[in-house]
Amino acid sequence: MTYDNVPKRPLTLLGLGDMGTALARTWLAAGHPLTVWNRTPAKAAALAAEGAVVAASPVEAVAAGDLVVLCLLDDASVGQTLEGVDLTGKDLVNLTTGTPGEGRERAAWAQARGARFTDGGIMGTPVMIGVPASGAYVFYSGSRALFDAHRSTLEVPAGARFVGEDPGHAALYDVALLSGMYGLFAGISHAFALIEGEDIAPKDLAPLLSEWLGAMGFFVDNAADRLTSRDFTTGVVSNLAMQVAGSGTLLRTAAEQGVSAELLTPYLDLMRRRLDAAPEAHSGEDTAGAITLLRR
Repeated sequence: MTYDNVPKRPLTLLGLGDMGTALARTWLAAGHPLTVWNRTPAKAAALAAEGAVVAASPVEAVAAGDLVVLCLLDDASVGQTLEGVDLTGKDLVNLTTGTPGEGRERAAWAQARGARFTDGGIMGTPVMIGVPASGAYVFYSGSRALFDAHRSTLEVPAGARFVGEDPGHAALYDVALLSGMYGLFAGISHAFALIEGEDIAPKDLAPLLSEWLGAMGFFVDNAADRLTSRDFTTGVVSNLAMQVAGSGTLLRTAAEQGVSAELLTPYLDLMRRRLDAAPEAHSGEDTAGAITLLRR
């Protein structure tokens, strides 16, 4: 990737774990003057050889420029690292993994100290950073003015998607997507466990499983439409009553194969709860109705 058309604005990066280091290297490769700080100084040595200025303290690092990017262990680390640091006039971009509530609280904390704040949720792994074809991107939310002012710099390591001025929304989008991913991983794991010990090679199941899961991707838009309209019955093909009745086969097969059903039962139980609550009203519904039971 070439960065010839990107203004080479200076920035500071606090935190040099695997992700922070990947971000740093991408900005350095793009020609951005970069000041870095890490609690363990040894991690900054390689970056110094690549052109980064290594600050001796967070105070020194933050003083080096207006744009300060944080990629630390957790929200508590952000507070500890910036304790006593003058943030007046600074633009803070927090790429530390956190919750929506932490993002909102940290935004108020930054504003009280005279700084603008944007929270971020990175959708990618370190090896995807700086690789346009990887599809990595970052959700941003909070100060729109900050995002607009630094967008070209923020887009160097990965794509940038601004999702609103509520500072908690970047983390919420991040965790929503990750939650869907782990649910997918659970189903895949169960599927492979079922064929363990059988004369079926994992490589034989894999393309069929991938194809099937792709075909089932329609459920995402379908669920969104039904949750918006609150209509769970129009145009239903596989209704809730049929799904619940058929779930017994899944459980019996798991038992026959000597496989724990612990990755499946939470969702199957949720569907049954929805049906049992009002059989006549819910039997003809799409399974998306069960989502409404998750709110506490």
